[in-house]
Amino acid sequence: MTELISNIEKLSERIKNDLERLDIPAKEKEISELEYTTGQAEFWQDSQKAQAAMRRLNELKKSAHRWRDLEYRLSELRELGKLAEDDPSLFTDIQKDLDGLSAELDKLEFELAYSGDYDERNAILSIHAGAGGVESQDWAEMLLNMYLRWAERHDYETEILEMSAGDEAGIKSVTVILRGTYAYGNLRSEHGVHRLIRLSPFDSDHARHTSFALVEVMPEAEADADIQINPEDIKLEAYRSSGAGGQNVQKVSSAVRLTHLPTGTVVTAQTERSQYQNREIAMSLLKARLLKLKIAEQEAERSRLKGERISAEWGSQIRSYVLHPYKMVKDHRTDYETGNTTAVLEQGDLDPFIDAYLKSQMVG
Repeated sequence: MTELISNIEKLSERIKNDLERLDIPAKEKEISELEYTTGQAEFWQDSQKAQAAMRRLNELKKSAHRWRDLEYRLSELRELGKLAEDDPSLFTDIQKDLDGLSAELDKLEFELAYSGDYDERNAILSIHAGAGGVESQDWAEMLLNMYLRWAERHDYETEILEMSAGDEAGIKSVTVILRGTYAYGNLRSEHGVHRLIRLSPFDSDHARHTSFALVEVMPEAEADADIQINPEDIKLEAYRSSGAGGQNVQKVSSAVRLTHLPTGTVVTAQTERSQYQNREIAMSLLKARLLKLKIAEQEAERSRLKGERISAEWGSQIRSYVLHPYKMVKDHRTDYETGNTTAVLEQGDLDPFIDAYLKSQMVG
């Protein structure tokens, strides 16, 4: 019985801390203010602003209600716990309800990891081979295949928007969009440098090599709602797409390079035969990169949303993939690791790494 009371108090303390960190009283104050505003006669004169306010009001109400309901139900259990001291027959039912509340709290706390403004969006993922020639280019292609397998496991639709082939093998860079709910919310954990240690298949001495590749993750921008670009701020250049030679060589300048002059951001697209289609792809990529910069400016204090450019070099990696002299994949931010490198690299089993990262970003 003493243990039951102790567990109730521990759960109560968790909820109390979450309410304080989420500042639920401030949210409830905002709810009151919004409810007053929505009741004014002129509220719907600006329909776009009004709809945004209503969405905000509904989100706040839903969040506050769930947390206050959890707090209220636990207070009822606390009172029942006191009664159970005189009536032990209540113990089983109270413990069952307590377990249910604990599981619900776990779920609520985990959902906080998906509280970002863009977490539900599609994700645009770019992979860039680091220094090291064919070794790093092959590693970049291995990472691409890993993420494509992961996307398959989650029924995400994927489309390669841009790819630059390697000199002998692999790829120099690639950009792929993953379409599906919470694609960005999950994949933002993958932003950073990934390091591979293995016996080189390209070295005649079969020596051990270390390769690096940079993974960048951006949310897909939604039309002009997120980013508005002044046409005068864009420099458009057309050039011939690079191909595999022979009949694949482009005879017209269909590839597109866009430069956003105010920020110096450059994007290219050459996968389509039509310059118009490549321009559309390039504009989508440009908006995503500018949105990434916007996120960094708005929430610079949150490293998970900084999206800052990282050099593919020693000391900056987020995860290591070791294939020799032992097998291990380890995330250096969460210390989560596994010895099943085949499941990770060939089957895209990244969920344990993603979950560990998200939990590390949760409140508390």
